[in-house]
Amino acid sequence: MVIRNHNSCGASRPETRRLPAFPGKMLLSAGICFMAMLFWWSAPVLAQEAVSQDGPPPSSVEESVTPMDKAFEKPLERVRPLEKLKDALKDMPPFLRDTKLDVNLRTYYFYRDKFDNSKNEAWALGGSISYKSGYLLDHFGVGAAVYTSQPLHAPHDRDGSLLLRPGQEEYTVLGQLYGEIKLFEGVFIDLYRKEYNTPYLNKNDNRMTPNTFEGYTLVGRHGGKDGAPELRYGGGYITKIKERDSADFIPMSEAAGARTGIERGVALAGANYSTKKYSLGAIDYYSEDIINIFYAEGRYTLPLTERFGALFAAQFSDQRSTGDDLLTGSSFDTHQVGLKGEASYGGAVLSLAYTDMTQGANMRSPWSSYPGYTSAQVQDFNRAGEEALMVKGSYDFSRLGLDGVTFYALWVHGWGAVDPVTKGSVYNQDEYDFDLQWRPKIGVKGLWFRFRYAHVDQRGGDNSYIDDYRVIVNYDFSLL
Repeated sequence: MVIRNHNSCGASRPETRRLPAFPGKMLLSAGICFMAMLFWWSAPVLAQEAVSQDGPPPSSVEESVTPMDKAFEKPLERVRPLEKLKDALKDMPPFLRDTKLDVNLRTYYFYRDKFDNSKNEAWALGGSISYKSGYLLDHFGVGAAVYTSQPLHAPHDRDGSLLLRPGQEEYTVLGQLYGEIKLFEGVFIDLYRKEYNTPYLNKNDNRMTPNTFEGYTLVGRHGGKDGAPELRYGGGYITKIKERDSADFIPMSEAAGARTGIERGVALAGANYSTKKYSLGAIDYYSEDIINIFYAEGRYTLPLTERFGALFAAQFSDQRSTGDDLLTGSSFDTHQVGLKGEASYGGAVLSLAYTDMTQGANMRSPWSSYPGYTSAQVQDFNRAGEEALMVKGSYDFSRLGLDGVTFYALWVHGWGAVDPVTKGSVYNQDEYDFDLQWRPKIGVKGLWFRFRYAHVDQRGGDNSYIDDYRVIVNYDFSLL
């Protein structure tokens, strides 16, 4: 295969080599460091919940989650491989004794062949180190997280993978730096830089580093122990976002698409109530003169037999301009409804989903991944007037002796989209996704291998397809 490399002056030169082939010293050093870390900390630990918000497919409907199910949820504590370090702090004050130090190692290869025959390609190595203190006087804590993404293979003429900064540049950023006040058990105030998970404001962690935010929030949780009903709620004001391929925090209005110099934040408030069988939640995001987004969702799970279950869910999103219409220069409003049904049996899950958009405008998701039920690896199927149907099948191979191996395939068909200005018809589109994952249950636990492939076919244009390949290796563990 012939690929093009660029020298420091930007001139390209053809070079024949096998893919992937990279600078020897850099690759060797990175590989040695990565493998050393894997085997040094090889005691049992928990795997990261998900490389992206899709995560590993569930093996039953009881394991299925919807966008509101994770809203305002505190991160789960990981198993610590180095208990001796923790034991050394056992007699210290709680602020030091309960310290948590988490490490994420990640390497990610991304290749996309786009409609116009241009290419996006990069291979990066990086991850994060996260620190969280215990509570001083049982009420005051601090936390921080440093993220980095370093290029291993980054052709200058194939920018746009979102694994690196624009220009295929590396970055390192203090993405989290916060103070936390525990008002009482389950209720927290967080101040300054942090990550959040809600349907339209979340970490969107499907590249090298996640979105993080500057803001001031209150998050609470009541109930939920031993299968009891649970209420999670939260609210606050978010001023800036560090996007997933950036080292800079910019105003929320700028990230939404408003011109530079317009600085508006986002006020949000919402709640989710859930039991073992059902959940119901809603959340609202308001940015003055920019946009208001409202999202609501309900889910009902029905275990019919010991091995067979069903799930039904519905969602509603409404988006509209606010105040002086500084986002687009004119007013707009649009909404989308979605329905989803799932059935599971013996480790297999079949999902059907449908979404329907009004013609007012394209839906936006400037601060998150898109929560629509038919959103896929490449396309979100959220254009003005677009209807979409998704069929997805997944299987957990544990019952066949392949512990930790999962696979899913899906097809989404979108039709009826229009130009939001002229209301004229535009192309229909289909997307086909395939996802294979392996999370070893023995040996180096916490290691996650993932291969993803997507093909998008559009009805129009001379080169109406996208091929998207992703290979991810992720390792998550705690030192303290």
